[in-house]
Amino acid sequence: MVNGAPLRVVFFGTPSFAVPTLESVLASHHQVVAVVTQPDRPRGRGHKTSDSPVKARAVAAGVPVLQPATLADPAFRLSLGALDADIGVVAAYGRILSEAVLAVPRLGMINVHASLLPRHRGAAPVHRAILAGDTETGVTIMRVVKALDSGPMLAAVRRPIGLDETSEEVERDLARLGAPLLVAALDELAGGTARETPQDEGAATYARRLTKEDGLIHWQSPALRIHNQVRGLHPWPHAHSYLHGARLIVRRTRQLISCSVAPPGEIIVASGDMLRVATAEGGLDLVELQTEGKRPMSARDFLAGHRVRPGDRFTITP
Repeated sequence: MVNGAPLRVVFFGTPSFAVPTLESVLASHHQVVAVVTQPDRPRGRGHKTSDSPVKARAVAAGVPVLQPATLADPAFRLSLGALDADIGVVAAYGRILSEAVLAVPRLGMINVHASLLPRHRGAAPVHRAILAGDTETGVTIMRVVKALDSGPMLAAVRRPIGLDETSEEVERDLARLGAPLLVAALDELAGGTARETPQDEGAATYARRLTKEDGLIHWQSPALRIHNQVRGLHPWPHAHSYLHGARLIVRRTRQLISCSVAPPGEIIVASGDMLRVATAEGGLDLVELQTEGKRPMSARDFLAGHRVRPGDRFTITP
């Protein structure tokens, strides 16, 4: 049974991660009075301008959509104030909210963050968790304050990270787990039963934004670290290396505890469906690869179309 009157919610979000949360709020007894999302931008291979996933869902639900180019826009501020929102919900909106915006809803704003805070505050929590070799992550519902992802926590749910899971797979599942958790937090706030727990500042870590440079494979690293890099940077920017002067995207790998002794980056096996590379510790089977401008392919298909032999070396430059 839900206690408290329904809350008038203004929802801030943009990518697919935010859609399950929006859908859960729409299905709850709370009212989404408007959605704030990033301006339309070119997306996909054709770079055609299209709606963000959150905008598309809001339009389908008949919810008003605001797309300010800047949150400092006076017209946006007037529109936001006119909504008479009780609370703001933020899920991967993509911009830092100013104190002036945070102060508009009567009960402030709460955020769906894809990590177990205070670990991995910042822009890329799922990717950085996998890159760091974490075996567990989760979702935290927290109050939004001026300092980045440092507000008190209202709820959290934990989830293990599989050894071969990619950031795409983990993030998709966290979006599913975070949606009902957010609605439960709204219910508690409406009923006056919410409990807010301060974060441990001494345990905070930061998940900085990803860049293409993060993808360059250094074969002098252990196999496990490279394996984590490959799955942590999937679907973007992807791990990559150079073979015979050409850039090669490494999409899937399988870590080996031990292998034949060879210099890091040297190909040990190139036959059938096996493309095995030496690292500083152990070996790595390259399971799925992609050359520039081509579709992803299995190791077998790659070897069938390229002259690759044991002793060839992957490099960090063309």
